[in-house]
Amino acid sequence: MRVVQVTALTPEISHVRLVSADGSPLASYQPGSHLIVGAGAHRNAYSLVDDGMLPSSYGISVLRRGAGGGSDWLHDNVVEGGLLDVEGPRSMFAPVWDQRHALLVAGGIGITPILSHARSLARRGATADIVYSYRPGHAAHLDELRSLGDDSGLTLFEVSGADDTRWLLADRFGAQPLGTHAYACGPAAMLDTYTAAAELAGWPAARVHLERFAAPEQEPGEPFSVRVASTGAVIDVPAGVSLLQRMLDHGLPVANLCRQGVCGECRIGVRSGVIEHRDFVLTDDERDAGDSMLCCVSRGEDIEVDL
Repeated sequence: MRVVQVTALTPEISHVRLVSADGSPLASYQPGSHLIVGAGAHRNAYSLVDDGMLPSSYGISVLRRGAGGGSDWLHDNVVEGGLLDVEGPRSMFAPVWDQRHALLVAGGIGITPILSHARSLARRGATADIVYSYRPGHAAHLDELRSLGDDSGLTLFEVSGADDTRWLLADRFGAQPLGTHAYACGPAAMLDTYTAAAELAGWPAARVHLERFAAPEQEPGEPFSVRVASTGAVIDVPAGVSLLQRMLDHGLPVANLCRQGVCGECRIGVRSGVIEHRDFVLTDDERDAGDSMLCCVSRGEDIEVDL
């Protein structure tokens, strides 16, 4: 895709607008969707910030993380008129379309998919409470969020600091009407606060949705073996090594991206066995079905994979 605009939103966040390199129309997408962008030696997922309806361009906002990874590469190399390798859009954080009301919660750069949800709700004339927790002077898209609430059913609550965010989330979870679904994206500590507030308020897990940028550190797990249904080959997976890595070592092409169990890219089918789900993507119903796993983090016993 071709870069048509690069805008500095904060000292650490740049907004990038993309169009198709050949001028062809862009695909519509569900709110909360993301692109996978080639960034030097990296492939990174970035949330789209618009409502997804008949887009003339795709917009992503990139936080420079300062670790020499893909986000730094994009900040240092993306210029207007340049080209980027892009896959998608892909949907992993879609809204529940028949919800009565929405509670949208964002922390820091987690505002990007939340803004997409908010814009879609405003377009449809729906209602939502939006909680945006940010450090003063580092809030991306704040003016856009404020203007969205001017003539819509969206109410914005701004907050800074962990304690005030915890109090506000408890207050908002307790104030939502029946039929509300909640959505959150942000750093791990805020997501922990969000899920704790939902549980304390008695919300069922099926109404509490979130998207993670990264997963917490996990134990190495026990060694196990996997049988590949198509070939009969048996792959041993030692402790501290992922099934994904062992399958790649054996020449099995498995799509992957985050390798932390948060993006869903490496989901594979399972024919039998006991799965130890360690991802942050599958729903309780999907786990109970026992017919798929995220092979970058999940483990198990007597697993036969459908490859």
